[in-house]
Amino acid sequence: SDHMENIYGYLMKYTNLVTGWQYRFFVLNNEAGLLEYFVNEQSRHLKPRGTLQLAGAVISPSDEDSHTFTVNAASGEQYKLRATDAKERQHWVSRLQICTQHHTEAIGKNNPPLKSRSFSLASQGSANSPGVQRRPSQNAVSFFNVGHHRLSTGKRVPIMQPDHLVDVREMMSQAEGQQRDLIRSIECLPVSGHLTSLDQDLLMLKATSMATMNCLNDCFHILQLQHASQQKGSLPAGTTISWLEPKISLANHFKNGAAQNFPAELNKPASVREEQLGAEPCQLTREPEEINPDEELEDIFHDKEDDLGAVEEQRSVILHLLSQLKLGMDLTRVVLPTFILEKRSLLEMYADFMSHPDLFIAITNGSSPEERMIRFVEYYLTSFHEGRKGAIAKKPYNPIIGETFHCSWRMPKSDVAADASSNLSAHSLSEQVTLSEDVEGQTELDYYTVKFVAEQVSHHPPVSGFYAECVERKMCVNAHVWTKSKFLGMSIGVTMIGEGLLSLLEHGEEYTFSLPCAYARSILTVPWVELGGKVNINCAKTGYSASINFHTKPFYGGKLHRVTGEVKQNMTNTVVCRVQGEWNSLLEFTYSNGETKYVDLTKLSVTRKRVRPLEKQGPFESRRLWQHVTESLRDGDIDKATEHKRALEEQQRNEERLRAETETPWCTKYFLKEGDGWVYHKPLWKTVSAVQTQQTDTN
Repeated sequence: SDHMENIYGYLMKYTNLVTGWQYRFFVLNNEAGLLEYFVNEQSRHLKPRGTLQLAGAVISPSDEDSHTFTVNAASGEQYKLRATDAKERQHWVSRLQICTQHHTEAIGKNNPPLKSRSFSLASQGSANSPGVQRRPSQNAVSFFNVGHHRLSTGKRVPIMQPDHLVDVREMMSQAEGQQRDLIRSIECLPVSGHLTSLDQDLLMLKATSMATMNCLNDCFHILQLQHASQQKGSLPAGTTISWLEPKISLANHFKNGAAQNFPAELNKPASVREEQLGAEPCQLTREPEEINPDEELEDIFHDKEDDLGAVEEQRSVILHLLSQLKLGMDLTRVVLPTFILEKRSLLEMYADFMSHPDLFIAITNGSSPEERMIRFVEYYLTSFHEGRKGAIAKKPYNPIIGETFHCSWRMPKSDVAADASSNLSAHSLSEQVTLSEDVEGQTELDYYTVKFVAEQVSHHPPVSGFYAECVERKMCVNAHVWTKSKFLGMSIGVTMIGEGLLSLLEHGEEYTFSLPCAYARSILTVPWVELGGKVNINCAKTGYSASINFHTKPFYGGKLHRVTGEVKQNMTNTVVCRVQGEWNSLLEFTYSNGETKYVDLTKLSVTRKRVRPLEKQGPFESRRLWQHVTESLRDGDIDKATEHKRALEEQQRNEERLRAETETPWCTKYFLKEGDGWVYHKPLWKTVSAVQTQQTDTN
């Protein structure tokens, strides 16, 4: 009874991007099942500024920090609240959850069983006459009344028999049929008027009903496996319990209103659907273009993705999209709405990971294998901060197959950390001049140039190849990445499948590395990005390796964006460096000699990349290809950006269909397939080998 007493106090409430957080006086009315708030305690006797029905609501502690939590009402309305500390948050969350459970169960008790009742909307609605009028007092709980059976407490649940599974399957089939009728009835409503198909309550209803049926199907699948294990004594070797693949075609759901902005590609012929990664590549038929760095100019655009307005305005579209998705579902073929896009291609995002070229070049200046590995780890961990644009989680454009991106950086030699013992020999200098193709007699440049090229080498699955080199320092990096996205409920996970290879040709060393997973969290409120997973860096020649863990925030407590790692010598298993901190703010490196180094990423200088003007770019270069989409997004014209984006995607589908009909394989421009990976057609290690061979023959 103590837990059902009314509680009250001040909490901070998030209003919008402009107003931000504001203190408000909240009252939990347990008897009525209401959460009310007032401007302050003195105005408590007045009408509440806002009220939420807690029956059917979901109370969720936020994973952003230990103070924030959300109250998601069944009506679709949401309060984002913040307590003064973790203890106060737990107090409010516990009381709200108790009150919510009490009133939700009360509704269930008052409703008849499922078999004797059908969905009120589904039984009345039709294509021509919806026949549904909402009373002012109706909310989503009363609008969607479905009873449920409760197991009697205190009794042992018997082991489910096969006939019981048949009964459950029959009941679920009935529920699935009713849910389909509900969806059809909602989609038959007009797009304007008193009650529309885009009503936020109805969109929330579609989303939650679809998610409920998906979860029930998954639970039924687990019950079947459990029953099979009881029959045989244990699960068969190698059996895994995982989320099922979706049974409903997405294309059938995207029909009305704003949902047309993101059609799925699932209705294509099977021959067009896949460009298999393992297909035999053809030789390069499109002549690779040699980009002259002197034609490139310093980039003048610096788009920060901190604008949340469009996301809040289009919340109904996000809800409609979520109603079509399923836990664990691959999002590769789901075309996302335009307003959540960044103003750059994924290929350009990979280039932005190179925004600290001074740290990249300094790797090869290390005087020992140990120092070079540590410098690579330092560079690796500092690359992700600038790769993200702002705190808001938005998605870069999906590159079109054949799309390319070129840029370069110029780094004054005086700004690159050197080593006193790394004096280059005259022979080494002569090789650099030869490789740089400097004309005879030209004075040596006072800056290093790092050149970058990326290409989308496959569309399904989406694979990108990128390559960067510094000819003067005889170092290059080659990587291929397959981005695989999955829907995880209130977040989206992106797995970066692939491998990178850093070559330090002066030392004959190669470093292999992988990339962490990325997660877009809180996609219905203020979406934000975190990295997660373990990555490894290895150098086979020297025997040094690094293990780095990107930690996702735990459900309760803990810090955001935490990273830890260590560098060790494999032969002796000796740890020579440890690192901890946050990948987007402050990193602490502790070395074996006891010294400590701090790197503040927010103060680390960023070198702007150099890009050719649009008029000099080819038609398939990222910025020229997406220029109309980018300009429309900068102008805030979402509809126009969507039109341009759809035209590009339709052109890609038509070309893909034509290649399938004529059985013409796709030919890449800059990257060649080697084994399971993709390699730049003219990597520096081949150029250096050719020059050294030529010099040997000459001598």
